[in-house]
Amino acid sequence: MLFTAQSKQAGPVIPTHGAVWPVENPDYKTRLDEPLKVVFDIMESPDSPDQINARIETAARFLNMHAQAGVPTENLHVAIIVHNKASKDIIKGGAYRERFGVENPNEQLVNDLLQAGVQVVFCGQSSLSRGFPRTETIEGVQLGLSAMTALIQFQNDGYRLVKF
Repeated sequence: MLFTAQSKQAGPVIPTHGAVWPVENPDYKTRLDEPLKVVFDIMESPDSPDQINARIETAARFLNMHAQAGVPTENLHVAIIVHNKASKDIIKGGAYRERFGVENPNEQLVNDLLQAGVQVVFCGQSSLSRGFPRTETIEGVQLGLSAMTALIQFQNDGYRLVKF
């Protein structure tokens, strides 16, 4: 079997991030008519403060991939739980620049995810232990008691945990 070169395709949900490879005629069919509820556990982050967090971008890939495959966006329910080293990635412009000397490369991505209806929950324990107060987080990010609590509650609500 010969494979032909294809390019990743951007969007349609998050046009600036999360390009995916189109898969034509898969054997295992995607069910287009049922909800896909996913919660991503995001605790790792690149060491360099000027690099985007590929784990956060996974949420954009999930949305774009399924929308491209024909899953209606109203069937896509996505949450990301941010804690540990990834705490810095949800800090807004001025506070991030003050700490790291560069713009937050994740800020636009996080804003686009929030705009697309993704719930972004920041671990309150990480907020306090890592010194990133709620006042420094990107608008729309929710502060929770803990990542553990949020992960359990989302799973209790039928979300499936994906740890990439």
